[in-house]
Amino acid sequence: MAELKPKVSIIGCGNVGIRYAYSLMISGLARRIMLVDRNMKRAEGEAMDLSHGAPYTAPVEIAAGDYPDIKDSDLVVITAGKKQLPGQTRIDLVKDNVEVFKSLIPEVVKNAPDALLLIVSNPVDILAYAAQKISGKPANKVIGSGTVLDSARLRYLISKHCGIDPHNVHAYVLGEHGDTEFPAWSKSMIGGMALDQYCPFCKRSKTCNHEQELNGLFTEVRDSAYKIIEKKGETSYGIGLALTRITRAILRDENAVLPVSSLINDYFGVNDVYLSMPAIVNGSGVRELLKLDLNEAEQKAMKSSADTLKAVIAQSGL
Repeated sequence: MAELKPKVSIIGCGNVGIRYAYSLMISGLARRIMLVDRNMKRAEGEAMDLSHGAPYTAPVEIAAGDYPDIKDSDLVVITAGKKQLPGQTRIDLVKDNVEVFKSLIPEVVKNAPDALLLIVSNPVDILAYAAQKISGKPANKVIGSGTVLDSARLRYLISKHCGIDPHNVHAYVLGEHGDTEFPAWSKSMIGGMALDQYCPFCKRSKTCNHEQELNGLFTEVRDSAYKIIEKKGETSYGIGLALTRITRAILRDENAVLPVSSLINDYFGVNDVYLSMPAIVNGSGVRELLKLDLNEAEQKAMKSSADTLKAVIAQSGL
């Protein structure tokens, strides 16, 4: 019997993978969701639990399986990997997770050769780079989740500060998904107005130190994962929703602009590294990157982010 389409396979049934599966199920984007995990009993239990909500969602079949069961997938989303521990940076995870990918990625390519790959495991930029090198797939078909969640966090905090619906706040966190990421303040807008132009209209304009407040908001964004991990042990709801947003852009061929992690070449002198920059995402993966006219400080931050990641890549033996 032919597979139901679209089909999304999720490799890794930890908290992130299952929060994504739940969000994806509710969204109605996929007709079939396949769960794969080295703990088959866990995957089977999750599939059963999710499936029992079927009367309340759009039609979707959820099953657990092994690598051969991901055949005919349109999208394979990889969340498997070592867990980030309290006090541990994303970069600390790199060597162990590169080794995981050296065995995992060939299985994915063997069984779902035509699928797009969406990498979520941390450190996501390095592992997306590793997945592209190991898989041999065209770079546009291997995407990292990048700073889609970081940018959502920034938009949310700006919206709270300014008293504006977050849908009307447009702002990007770019570069590494991690400690060297940076906000593209020069391109941030509310309702079509540059952020600094909006300030006089803000209800806090008479008491707000603009630069200090923005720096504080970004610091909260950059450190939020560490704080959440310290408090509850992991982050998963936000990234689950962010992954569903990326999935929608792919499965519905939207040509949506999202700050996913993709291979960067000839971008302000940065080459051969996965970083988050605004990209047009559709059914073919990354259609193209948008080359923002970043200011001097932002260009410097981007190069610093790239240099940091490339140094770690060199140490990983990729």
